[in-house]
Amino acid sequence: MVPASPADDLVEGDRIELTVGAPAHGGHCVARFGGPHGRVVFVRHALPGERVTAEITERHRGYLRADAVEIHEPSPDRVQAPCRFAHPGGCGGCDLQHVSADAQLRWKTEVVREQLSRLAGLTPEDQDRLSVRVQPLTPGEAGLLGWRTRVRYAIDAAGRPGLLQHRSHQVVPIDRCLIAHPAIQELDLLRHQWPASNAVQAVAATGGDVAVLDRPAGTSGSAADDPTEEMGGAGLVRLSGPEKITEVVGERSWAIAPESFWQVHPAAAATLTEAVLAMLRPAPGEIAWDLYGGAGLFAAAVAERTGARTTVVESSPLGVAAARAELAGLPQVEVVAARVETALSRRRVTGPVDLVVLDPPRSGAGAKVVRGIVAAEPRAVAYVACDPAALARDVKTFRSLGWELAELRAFDCFPMTQHVECVALLLPA
Repeated sequence: MVPASPADDLVEGDRIELTVGAPAHGGHCVARFGGPHGRVVFVRHALPGERVTAEITERHRGYLRADAVEIHEPSPDRVQAPCRFAHPGGCGGCDLQHVSADAQLRWKTEVVREQLSRLAGLTPEDQDRLSVRVQPLTPGEAGLLGWRTRVRYAIDAAGRPGLLQHRSHQVVPIDRCLIAHPAIQELDLLRHQWPASNAVQAVAATGGDVAVLDRPAGTSGSAADDPTEEMGGAGLVRLSGPEKITEVVGERSWAIAPESFWQVHPAAAATLTEAVLAMLRPAPGEIAWDLYGGAGLFAAAVAERTGARTTVVESSPLGVAAARAELAGLPQVEVVAARVETALSRRRVTGPVDLVVLDPPRSGAGAKVVRGIVAAEPRAVAYVACDPAALARDVKTFRSLGWELAELRAFDCFPMTQHVECVALLLPA
């Protein structure tokens, strides 16, 4: 008979003392309760090396989730969270407000490296060769706040706007979101009640436009506040601002619907485009695919350098409409309205192709798409990823098909949160 673990009797709300270990994907650190081989506990609001009292928030077979509610031995990287709603049981939008700016970069670097090691099979030597390191878009503490250009406020049963608790549909009413762009903070959305709404969304575009959208009660659409997801969905009503907002990258601009997907950090679109171009080094005459291409951000940059046939594949009607309108001045660009896996399997997009840009959703491209890309025999693939676990899984598939991860750059496009953006260069071995 297997002896009972000390964790077997724990229930939600119980408090235990833990020494916290390394950060893990998801915005928490890993600890063990009951010795080095005890039950795994994923602890939020903690830092590696800290001794804490943690309150159990979820009990699962094989592991527990908990919040650090008392810090007995704080890490030197711990800081006072600037937002009064960033605490256990509070707003779940920020995971790392208690972590200093430099330590947030180290935290995310360690997570990216761990995912590449565990899921993609890269050795420490491989990662040292790649010099995996998360870079800030705006260095220092000043870059941690006021960056988020797209915010979705959920509405509680009393009509109050707020943000969701971590892993919950419970709304935490707030009066200010410190990571929101200043133009969004200046709006009066949080000073009003919204009894007829499911959510209120605000957008501050890089071109200076500000728009507010309402999702009336009874319409479809998630109240989740994930910065890596499109804000669209059925039933949105524009309350203020233009029908199309202007996003600017370099000398090119896009007029897109406010609810369309766009990079949420003002500097992200330009930074990621520069990384893609630096990795691919597009040459005149090279044929390219931009898969999950959205409004055609990467396609435009590549096509301007190659002057050759470039195909955008996008399934979102908002993205397709924006790409067709904004890339009309580049006659070499074709926009295909389809899911990427469908376009590849049904030959809506066919080779030969020299360059591929891959920017899938958080779930990643998946083995079927990776196999379709490899079968087309491009000379290089630039993979833009908002989730390091999904990237690592797809890198493993590329490697199994004889390709190699030749370069990786990681960017902190989402300060104060657990999210990180990576750009990977994959080449035939």
